[in-house]
Amino acid sequence: MRVNRTFLYILFALAGFFSANAQVPDAVTSTDIYMQLKKLNVLGSVLYIAAHPDDENNGFLPYLAKERMYRTGYLSLTRGDGGQNLIGSEQGVELGLIRSQELLAARHIDGAEQFFSSAYEFGFSKNANEALSIWDKQKVLSDIVYVIRKFQPDILITRFPGDARAGHGHHWASALLANEAFTAAADPNKFPEQFAYGVKPWQAKRIVWNGFNFGGSNNTSGPVRLDVGGFDPLLGKSSGDLGGEARSMHKSQGEGRPRRKGEIIENFMTTGGDTARNDIMEGIVTDWKRIDGGEKIQQKISAIIRQYNFEHPEQSLDGLLDVYKIVIALPDNTMWKEQKTKELKELIVNCAGIFAEATTREEFVLKGDTAVITATINKRNDVDVKLKYVPVKQGTTKLLDEPLKTNQNYSYEIKDVQVDPPVSALTQPYWLQAQQTPGNFTINNPLLVGQAWNDALTTITFNVSVKGVPISVVRPVQYKYIDPVKGEVYQPFIMIPHLSVSLTPHVALLNVKGETKKYSADSIYVTYKSNFTKTGLPVTMYILQDTARTVFRNQPMDFEKGRSYTIALPTRKYYNPQGVPYLEAAFRFNLDGRDHVYSQYFKSIEYDHIPNIHYSYKDHIRVMNDEIKTVGRKVGYINGAGDRIPDALREMGFEVKLLDEADITETGLKGLDAIVIGIRAHNIYEYLSDKNDVLSNYVKNGGNLVAQYIKSNNIGLKRLKLGPYPFSISSASRVTVEDAPVNFLLPQHPVLNYPNKITSADFNDWIQERSTYQVDQADPAFEMPLSMNDPNEKPGNGSLAIAKYGKGNFAYVSLVLFRQLPAGNPGAFKILANLVALPKN
Repeated sequence: MRVNRTFLYILFALAGFFSANAQVPDAVTSTDIYMQLKKLNVLGSVLYIAAHPDDENNGFLPYLAKERMYRTGYLSLTRGDGGQNLIGSEQGVELGLIRSQELLAARHIDGAEQFFSSAYEFGFSKNANEALSIWDKQKVLSDIVYVIRKFQPDILITRFPGDARAGHGHHWASALLANEAFTAAADPNKFPEQFAYGVKPWQAKRIVWNGFNFGGSNNTSGPVRLDVGGFDPLLGKSSGDLGGEARSMHKSQGEGRPRRKGEIIENFMTTGGDTARNDIMEGIVTDWKRIDGGEKIQQKISAIIRQYNFEHPEQSLDGLLDVYKIVIALPDNTMWKEQKTKELKELIVNCAGIFAEATTREEFVLKGDTAVITATINKRNDVDVKLKYVPVKQGTTKLLDEPLKTNQNYSYEIKDVQVDPPVSALTQPYWLQAQQTPGNFTINNPLLVGQAWNDALTTITFNVSVKGVPISVVRPVQYKYIDPVKGEVYQPFIMIPHLSVSLTPHVALLNVKGETKKYSADSIYVTYKSNFTKTGLPVTMYILQDTARTVFRNQPMDFEKGRSYTIALPTRKYYNPQGVPYLEAAFRFNLDGRDHVYSQYFKSIEYDHIPNIHYSYKDHIRVMNDEIKTVGRKVGYINGAGDRIPDALREMGFEVKLLDEADITETGLKGLDAIVIGIRAHNIYEYLSDKNDVLSNYVKNGGNLVAQYIKSNNIGLKRLKLGPYPFSISSASRVTVEDAPVNFLLPQHPVLNYPNKITSADFNDWIQERSTYQVDQADPAFEMPLSMNDPNEKPGNGSLAIAKYGKGNFAYVSLVLFRQLPAGNPGAFKILANLVALPKN
């Protein structure tokens, strides 16, 4: 049996068989098969379009996919890279990777399919013009058109209106682009280069807007109204139940939601095409009558459904195989022929009770190396199934052609499998394989546009015959192991480099002046993890600064698989202050007659609700010569939704004490010069509100309490408590333009002068935004030293609010220091140092 390397994207070969999170194979019940049979008789399709992960209407998608049985897709223009992270410290593309997998996990629950465009979420945008000025509009439009032409939806649905009511520039732009794509997809003169990739012009019947009531905007007056909250006794759940479960997969965004019961009314307004008056799909044939000769197929499937035996689904096989033969013989290779053939294969496999998997005992394989794969098949229903071919090694099969015994495991080891995947299946996510622009990922292979994730690294094909009819069962090769707590776990089987190279610290400060001593990152550290074993291998190791490279070792070295090595280097020896402020590292050696150069950090991101994520990037150290003055020695830090503030504090020479609930006592806080609270902490931990009096007393007794931004004024249904004086924030009050002018309203305020003088230059080169969730109302005790605003808006002074209380100070900081500090922005370090050092009263 030859290993099939062209496994078309989905994390499983037959939809619904394997869990979207690649952790446990789904158990397919008779009820699942019955619902698959009902869906087999439906030929309607819907494409839902919005801007971000978690923009989709989670209660509506299962209504479309599972109640009305339409083929349903969600196209998110971005992967959510610019959002915030409630469960960890990942930001940027790493957060986009997490949110992409969270969407796939949600789709596994609601039954829809997932697509993306090449648009990069660069941060909050207040209007469509700003979004479209950063995105390559024509590129994103082309992506949407390609997905429409490939998916061929009967209708398009937008989540947002194409105006300011959308509440976010990306939302607004997504509606404008979707409506433009609705027309462009049908125009053969628009993006004709796509026709070389197997698509053709496609005209959907209509495009509608799914009205909403959230974010202070009530747009629920559409002429078409649908109750999507009906209970399905086959599932034991309503679409509202499924929607709550799917929504709760957006864990990085804190989107846990209840399972909704009862009536759920959705409304729709037609924005293009044929006007809908009573139903979004009116005027569309959604059964086999849309296919020439389809009425006969419809009748046969209906008969199978009527005669279905829940206790013996295998009794439906004769009818399904008859339909399968008819469908694969249809003359035109249309989308519906392809889709229904795939559904029929899945039904045949499930009714026969065939379980098949391909697994490895190793999670990783080196490029150019071989793997051992175990292929296992079990026919669990009493039906005539023969395994035609048995894989024995790479490219070789053994003719077997013998019946499989019922409920017997047949396992075969495939040795010396040469894993040499196409680019689309490499471990590096395909949208990160080329240099991106500020607004878009670069996707060099047009066939990958829209795809949610990479192809499987490699696959195994089981060639079987069911009652004499040949069926190919394709399975991705997965890594399977037994965890003592989780039990049986499946993860992606991936390709790794021989070496993974990382550097610390992320930001190296060379000129920090404390009250009594000077702090400097005198050493930098290069860590390399070996994924192979070799002794006495000649290696040249480099430190790179822009185009300059310095050899710091040229000698034989020993490598042991799975072991990490760290080398300390004197910073000033390898860093040239006249060059670019970044240092990188690279290793060069010849192994088995091939030259290898490694400079990338191969990183894993692991959370229980999604499969393990792996990607690589060129790690570096940002070196700063700027003088940073500090006052104080010991700082407490309360963890929030994930930031790297503790690292920044340590780089400035502070001793950092990580505080949890048990530490928030008068005794636990004693001796701290300041306490910094992580982003959104008060929206996560109710105990912080309960212990606000303790924290306020700490301030009263002479401490400085620095609270980074909160997202709302509440935790759950309760008003949160933060600081010694009342204030409130507004989600609408934010400054998103990174280089917006900053005005110094109180130029003599200590936060702008001690111990570091803050000038307008300290706000240069900020990334993504200036300030978020600013103070909009505050007690008179607060002083507001700064004001700023986006273009064409009034200045706001809520980015930094400081109040004296007793002997100490409380500061609310919506300045996005949590983004600037990891980026190595000197001004952010100075501002943080000044907040810690606010003078005692």
